[in-house]
Amino acid sequence: MPNNYIQVTISNISEEQSSILIAQLAEIGFEGFEEADQTLKAYTDEQVFDAAALEELMQANNVTCITNTVAHTNWNEEWEKNFEPVIVDDFVAIRADFHAPAAGVEREIVITPKMSFGTGHHATTFLMMQQMRAIDFAGKSVFDFGTGTGILAILAAQLGAGSVLAIDNDEWSIENAQENVMRNNCSNITLLLNDNPAGEEKFDIILANINKNVILTYISVLAERLNTNGQLLLSGLLKEDEEDVKQAANNLQIKYICTTHKNNWVCLVFFS
Repeated sequence: MPNNYIQVTISNISEEQSSILIAQLAEIGFEGFEEADQTLKAYTDEQVFDAAALEELMQANNVTCITNTVAHTNWNEEWEKNFEPVIVDDFVAIRADFHAPAAGVEREIVITPKMSFGTGHHATTFLMMQQMRAIDFAGKSVFDFGTGTGILAILAAQLGAGSVLAIDNDEWSIENAQENVMRNNCSNITLLLNDNPAGEEKFDIILANINKNVILTYISVLAERLNTNGQLLLSGLLKEDEEDVKQAANNLQIKYICTTHKNNWVCLVFFS
């Protein structure tokens, strides 16, 4: 039986504050977020909830929060009730099965909207999908580090990837990603429960939409797993994280290509 979730509600904050708080909350174990009307709701499994770390974070940002325990099933019902389709330019639409198909887009991904981070609503997922449009995935091997709902892995498969390995450290995310992979008829995606990207296999394209700390911890591993002329897409990063990540990549002789922005978030593209 899945655990309950801790819901934290922070009110009267700006869009920039919300972006910063999401990044910081993700670093202490929060993985589901809802933003609306100067309010941020964040969710984490009650088994990993660290009240002291949350209090320290609130004080550092000079904000207050309300904390509640939310039943797993109720959380999912609430998420589904509020879930709206996401459209990335005229490129791809992400919707639930209870939504009508989107018009005027090249591709469509149908997901079961649950707890997992990465429904396309967050700016970093949006930015990653925008960048993926410019990449030739045909026949390429792809590694999706921190797959969440599996959206980026599914899009890679739809864009013609030869094979996709997707990992995540959260069992619930892997279960949800498996549902979404099956729903979108992707037969070439392998999903694994794992928090470490190390391995022998090399890839043509690596996708990592996580956070600064995880990226900086494992960027050398990701670089080692890139084939010659491979591409590395990184997000889950705030604007102020950009230079640190670029410097880390430069130290590994990974060539910087470009940065895209949405709200206070960035997506960086590198070339091996």
